[in-house]
Amino acid sequence: MKKLGKAFVFFFGALGGLLFGYDTGVISGAILFIKTDMMLSAFQQGVVVSSILMGAIIGAVLISSLSDKYGRKKMVLVSAFIFCFASLASAFAPNAALLIISRIILGTAVGGASALVPLYLSEMAPAKSRGALATLNQLLITVGILSAYIINMIFTHSVNGWRIMLGFAAAPAVILFLGTIFLPESPRWLIGKGRQEEAKKILRSLREESEVETEINEIQENNLKESGGYGELFHKWVRPALIIGIGLAVFQQIIGCNTVIYYAPTIFESIGLSKESAILSTVGIGALNVLVTIAALFIMDKINRRTLLTIGSAGMIFSLVMIWAMPKLSGFMPVLNYAPVFAAGLYIFFFAATWGPIMWIMIGEVFPMKVRGIGVGLSSVANWSANLAVALLFPSLLEKIGTPLFLIYALMAVFSIIFIKYKVFETRGRSLEEIEKTLYCKYNKKVSV
Repeated sequence: MKKLGKAFVFFFGALGGLLFGYDTGVISGAILFIKTDMMLSAFQQGVVVSSILMGAIIGAVLISSLSDKYGRKKMVLVSAFIFCFASLASAFAPNAALLIISRIILGTAVGGASALVPLYLSEMAPAKSRGALATLNQLLITVGILSAYIINMIFTHSVNGWRIMLGFAAAPAVILFLGTIFLPESPRWLIGKGRQEEAKKILRSLREESEVETEINEIQENNLKESGGYGELFHKWVRPALIIGIGLAVFQQIIGCNTVIYYAPTIFESIGLSKESAILSTVGIGALNVLVTIAALFIMDKINRRTLLTIGSAGMIFSLVMIWAMPKLSGFMPVLNYAPVFAAGLYIFFFAATWGPIMWIMIGEVFPMKVRGIGVGLSSVANWSANLAVALLFPSLLEKIGTPLFLIYALMAVFSIIFIKYKVFETRGRSLEEIEKTLYCKYNKKVSV
């Protein structure tokens, strides 16, 4: 497993992100047709869209916790199997009730992938390029979302097109399962289970020989600390990591990112675009999402995480205010009726370059090794819970409040800047063991750092 092997490891290690993106993004177009076929109210639409998030909360807790016991690789295989089965079940659902149940089951895989992929990549990647490699997760999420938008567009006029849209995810799920069979286990997990020789062999294929012994020693030194469970997450020296993990996870959602991802066609249709034009506009949003995330790969290890998060929040505040304000000015300039499409693109630009990848990178970085699986899992639960609340309530709130709803998301983005300033510490360019040592020394008040 030399250079080609490295590419294989990091690609398939991140491939779960593609399924995560596809299965969360595909509903944006499918719901336009499902609501007609099944005669759904605004609230019922919210339930169909958000049902996947209910399952994601379960999956983020269960699968990430089991990854500490059984290994990262085995749990990715389990997730891939669920992706395949539940995608097909959703496609063949005869009524709304079974569709919702299928999407809840599918959500367990989505939630598991959301925790496992950043965890696996952060443990496999070297410190100097961990940000870029972990951003592969977000890149493949955006590719998955764009793929969903394109599939939506292709099958817009097909009989039972929404069923094809939902079922298409089974194909990459099979690829993920087969590829994962050949993935190595996380060397950090192996060392935690006393399997040093296996870990050393894997690290030799991913690092320079001179780096291997140093990294092995750092990991072993950290493993001498007492094993942790959920209780240790609330220990004085771990608590700052928990605050960062949960705080970033929640803010990523309540600044409104998935209102654009899930409901962009609905928003565009509400300003007068046809279903076809709304879905086509969304493909443009998805393409922009991918391109900006690719650009983010090249800056993620060159600019501090905190700086990028702050810039992203400021840009999204401006974009959200535009979404609210522009239609009000359309009486003076009718072309401004379509300004929300531009504003949504601007929002995605700032989100994809900052909060999109960085939240997932940092929750894989900040937790100590002994509680990393459950720490990432709990952060993912917080993310999916906030995601669920936003997705479930958005259709009804937009119907009742209208575009002033976006000002509420802008206010949340203001609060996120305050959170970054006072609660988030920098992790760029530091090994996972260095971050853990800083936490232990600074917040356990043993020595100053």
